Amino acid sequence: MDVLIIVSASIIVFVLGASIGSFINVVVYRLPSGLSLLWPPSRCPHCLNRLKAYDNVPVLGWLWLKGRCRYCKSKISRRYPVLEGITGIIFLIIFWVFQFSILTIGYWAFCSWLLALSFIDWDTMTLPHPLTKSGLLLGLVFQIGFGFLLEPSLVSVVKRLIFGIGGAVLGLWLFDSISILGSLIYGKPVMGAGDAKLAAMMGTWLGWQHLLIACFIACFLGVLVGGGVIVRSRHKIGEKMPFGPFLALGAVITLFTGQGILSYYLRLFLPVS
Repeated sequence: MDVLIIVSASIIVFVLGASIGSFINVVVYRLPSGLSLLWPPSRCPHCLNRLKAYDNVPVLGWLWLKGRCRYCKSKISRRYPVLEGITGIIFLIIFWVFQFSILTIGYWAFCSWLLALSFIDWDTMTLPHPLTKSGLLLGLVFQIGFGFLLEPSLVSVVKRLIFGIGGAVLGLWLFDSISILGSLIYGKPVMGAGDAKLAAMMGTWLGWQHLLIACFIACFLGVLVGGGVIVRSRHKIGEKMPFGPFLALGAVITLFTGQGILSYYLRLFLPVS
């Protein structure tokens, strides 16, 4: 019976995540263009025909249509089902790790914001302020709620609020400092202002210690991927690359491994006597 419940719950969670991923696709496409996220309903960007409800079924809709518009036969980007599938998988992993808890709901929201910001940054080299700001505020609300559930007292709520604010301040100061220092050394901007705001948003959810871990992972992945792109393509050293996706990936990895990494670090460098 337990296995049946887990399997059923997992299917529901994946479908929920894929459905959220479908809306994230809308956000990624419309928000940078200043379009409404709610109107008009989903339609083909080529012929502008409104899509049928069954065409919008996450992942399966794209497969049914064989990647083409029902009306004009224009190609539909593979990224739509890919993003839906990725969101469903992330939701599923979060559910398996954190089970039925406020952490699961909170981290679903956090990762949804990260996915939207990552794909927008990849497309436009920008991180929209409305998304980073709303994600930061939502993170503070999450910390307040989590603190109250841990212990329904003002002290617990204030502690969690300080935890989130401290992480946000560190993220903002850290990336602003890197940006200023890099500009002085290279004589040109080395990092967009949106990266600092994204780091501040991440800090409200992760806290300052886990934020540092996420930033280290992001820098490592950025150097690794950036170096590979330079070697395997015609990209030049110094050519701009979006850093938001690496920050987001670092944050997601830290959600699952941050405590283990932190504990290992403390045992390694601060051994108990």
